[in-house]
Amino acid sequence: MTVTPVLTRALRYGGIFALAVAIVAGVVGLLVAGVPGLVGGLLGAAMAAVFLGLTAISMLIAGRVTKGDSTSPVFFGIVVGVWLLKLIVFVIVEIVLRGQPWFNPFVFFAAVVVVVIGSLVLDAIAMYRARVPYVSDITLPGDTGPKGTQ
Repeated sequence: MTVTPVLTRALRYGGIFALAVAIVAGVVGLLVAGVPGLVGGLLGAAMAAVFLGLTAISMLIAGRVTKGDSTSPVFFGIVVGVWLLKLIVFVIVEIVLRGQPWFNPFVFFAAVVVVVIGSLVLDAIAMYRARVPYVSDITLPGDTGPKGTQ
């Protein structure tokens, strides 16, 4: 059993959604706050998309490194390591962006929130549509076993 199709579908859905939010947030930000609003909307959508995508990508990489063993400490080390890296980079970016005159933080915040909530919904939809079995390596009555036995 593999979750690769679910994660790739979630990445695809999330990327398309983030692009749509970037366009809408950029236009709305431009109308509401001028060029700083445009920059805030585009940066918020882009940053949220990259950070959310890194989570799925780290899970895909960790799955390959551990050969599908999601209970391996290496799997969790890779995923948590990427999460910590994202946290550190996010804090640094926020410190750098704080108080910049060419950037509207309210439009940025709105874009990030919309992308995060939308991504969570799309991840749930991707999981729902994936048809991943709850259990693996089972044999039903009348079926042949994993090695051709009954």
